[in-house]
Amino acid sequence: MSADDQAFLDVLSSLPGDIKRYSEDVANIVNENIDKIAESVRYTFATSQWVPEQIRPRLPPPAPLAEVSTSLYDRVEGWVLRNKALATAIVLATGTILYRSYTVNAYARKTRRARRARSGGRMDVVVIAGSPNLPLTRSVALDLERKGFIVFIVSSGPEDDIAIQNLARPDIRPLGVDTTDPLSASASIERFATYLQSPHAAVANSKRYRLHLKAVILIPSLNYQTSPIATIPPSGFANLFNTHLLHPIITLQAFLPLLTARLGPTPSAESSSSDKPDKKKDSPKIIVCTPSIISSINPPFHAPEATVCSALSAFTEVLTAELRPLAIPVTHIQLGTFDFAGFTPASTVREHWQERNPQGIPLRALEANPQDAEALLPWPDSARHAYGKNFVSQSSSAISAGRIRGMRGSSLRELHNAVFDVIDGSITKGTVRVGLGASVYGFVGRWVPRGLVAWMMGIRKVDELAAWQSSHSSFNSPRSGGSVRSMGSENEDEEEAGSGARTSDESFVAVPME
Repeated sequence: MSADDQAFLDVLSSLPGDIKRYSEDVANIVNENIDKIAESVRYTFATSQWVPEQIRPRLPPPAPLAEVSTSLYDRVEGWVLRNKALATAIVLATGTILYRSYTVNAYARKTRRARRARSGGRMDVVVIAGSPNLPLTRSVALDLERKGFIVFIVSSGPEDDIAIQNLARPDIRPLGVDTTDPLSASASIERFATYLQSPHAAVANSKRYRLHLKAVILIPSLNYQTSPIATIPPSGFANLFNTHLLHPIITLQAFLPLLTARLGPTPSAESSSSDKPDKKKDSPKIIVCTPSIISSINPPFHAPEATVCSALSAFTEVLTAELRPLAIPVTHIQLGTFDFAGFTPASTVREHWQERNPQGIPLRALEANPQDAEALLPWPDSARHAYGKNFVSQSSSAISAGRIRGMRGSSLRELHNAVFDVIDGSITKGTVRVGLGASVYGFVGRWVPRGLVAWMMGIRKVDELAAWQSSHSSFNSPRSGGSVRSMGSENEDEEEAGSGARTSDESFVAVPME
């Protein structure tokens, strides 16, 4: 058999296998199409309403879905992908809280000590222009002395000297400056400058060094009176501006020649540290501390404090502009509410927690019997009718007197740290807000409508005014807060002679402060 015959036989032998394979493929295709057609017909009959229920085919149950096991990471990732905006907000808020916590902890743990000479003596001097009877003055003075400063408190008389000596600190000393006599004040500043320029020694036979004036801190009075403007006599405004505004300005003015003189060598040259001198940090600082809560919102019946604090703020801004070319920083510390429990007598603390209003009426009585409390106000009948209701409402409100009732003020450590950082040069901002409510009330005073603030403090519209009364009968009534002589109708001799008898009429009860 030839080769051709063999090839033909091989082809014939492979035909059955090919035919079987092709027939199976055709059969599979036909079966799949028939199954699809059957499923389509079954679904059509099963969903058609015209087919009777008895012969309507039932659809097979759906195949169960395979459960895919996912890890916690996969679930979190899927949630983040589905909520991108919320996830971004959470990340930003968490990062801000962590950063804020870190900075606050680092700020609190910072070591704050004044520089000393090589011999260990104190060489940094701070002058506090404020009454030594104020808790804020005593608190700042004691803290600065504890941190290594020599503190001088401006004294205006023997009473202030005794109050300073009662602090029992050898490095807290009185500095007599009579601001009422310009020549005497100038002589006191010259003696103080000579003292700074004189060489000093910590112990006998040790190397001498010179003192360096680091800062002058102005602390005006924090106690103000509350009353309607119509009931404040002119003498009240005159005394207020003289003691709370003019006296601090004149005191600071007396120190300006000393601050601009740059007395003594650079303190870095004599200090034990080897850091490079910083002219900005070594220059003397001026720190002005003023209450900021009332002056931020300017509520009714607080004209004395709002006027004085706003004037001091404007004075500080002008002083900053004048001293900026001389590289003398001026910082305005706006104070909130602080807890002075350790610096006030026990009787004052008890009186504060008894919550009395500026007229001496307990706030609980105001809330229980507002009409009776309104009748107790020592004002003329017309003023009591026009302002009494709103005055009582504001006095008994939760945010009266520039604080939130029931909440203690911030710790004095915050103020101490801020003052030291300004002196040290760590804080270079022109305005620093410290204390409970300082930043919040600043925001409220700037952005919240004044009408809404007054409404929150209980101020309401007066529907009916009182009938007109002559000024003679109004000011000489038994309930009047003044007299005809207090308005200036009598001569000066009679006014001086009767000043002692009219003290209780023309004076006002100070607002209890922390």
